Amino acid sequence: MLNAPAAERNKEPILSVLRGCVDAQRPLRALEVSSGTGQHVVHFARALPNITWQPSEYDQQSLSSIEAYRSHHQLKNVKPPIHLDASLPHEHWGGILPDTLDLVVNINMIHISPMSCTEGLFKGAGALLKPQGLLLTYGPYAVNGHITPQSNVDFDISLRQRNSEWGLRDVSLLSSIAQRDGLFLERCVDMPANNKCLLFRKESLV
Repeated sequence: MLNAPAAERNKEPILSVLRGCVDAQRPLRALEVSSGTGQHVVHFARALPNITWQPSEYDQQSLSSIEAYRSHHQLKNVKPPIHLDASLPHEHWGGILPDTLDLVVNINMIHISPMSCTEGLFKGAGALLKPQGLLLTYGPYAVNGHITPQSNVDFDISLRQRNSEWGLRDVSLLSSIAQRDGLFLERCVDMPANNKCLLFRKESLV
């Protein structure tokens, strides 16, 4: 099982945000896009047993780690992980049908992947979420063209040096992309270590 220190630190603050915006009583279906090591999904699944979680990853080593966490914790509400390339249309996302998800979670992917993955994330979430469903993204972001503090500026520079397609995205840019796919930025929550949770709600059909 892989272990990411950052996931260990941020899993509880992110869970706190989730608790505040999902119904903890009725059965719900969630997809985590880019589940990483698997630390987040098992933590969330133990705390929110009413939610059936579908983890996913692009990286094979991470898929193996997710399955190892799943097997170790024996959680009935965590499905086997699926291979998912967020840049591809949702028809390639493991057979999940449109309008069937209550929640999509995406942690620390947007800044370390090409923009095509971010655009695919919003397009896929817009299709697969039920009306009033929620997309939660977490990570470091620029706000109105500015990155703060200096540590995030330095992080952005290092990312772009590693890959010109990577880097911190602006909240306003993400909001405009989301709106194209029927998702609207409902809340922006400041998090520890200069990160944010962005909560996007799917437009109701009513």
